Amino acid sequence: MKIYILALGHKLPLWINAGIEEYTKRMPPEARIEIIELKPEDRTSKTTNRVLALEAERIRAAMPKGATPIVCDEKGKILTTPMLSRWMGDWMRDGISPCFIIGSADGLAAEIKQSAAHTIALSGCVLPHAMVRLMLAEQVYRAWSLLHNHPYHRE
Repeated sequence: MKIYILALGHKLPLWINAGIEEYTKRMPPEARIEIIELKPEDRTSKTTNRVLALEAERIRAAMPKGATPIVCDEKGKILTTPMLSRWMGDWMRDGISPCFIIGSADGLAAEIKQSAAHTIALSGCVLPHAMVRLMLAEQVYRAWSLLHNHPYHRE
């Protein structure tokens, strides 16, 4: 199983990249995390709706074939570690590869949100998109550790 994190945004702070790299390298070969980074659309002289539509095209083109889309949005259902761990167990059993989608500064087009199997939030707070990537990588690792009784996660 591959776990994809598809995110609009680039030029992340080095400490964010280092954190993401740390959690991705901890994952076992049977549950790898792959980051798919897309450059956000240039906002010069474009409406927000046009920007979101163009970004939606990029997202659809970059979405791995057969992956299950999961949208990250502050209005989504709050994700808990046990919930993610249960999903991960189901995905591994069923051969599903989830693709977590993180939008740009203006969010995501409605069509991308509507196509998602789940819409989740990592917090009740609005978070910087780069931080969402790092937190998501950590939570995927934590969910895997909970699923496999690894001592990283403590209850």
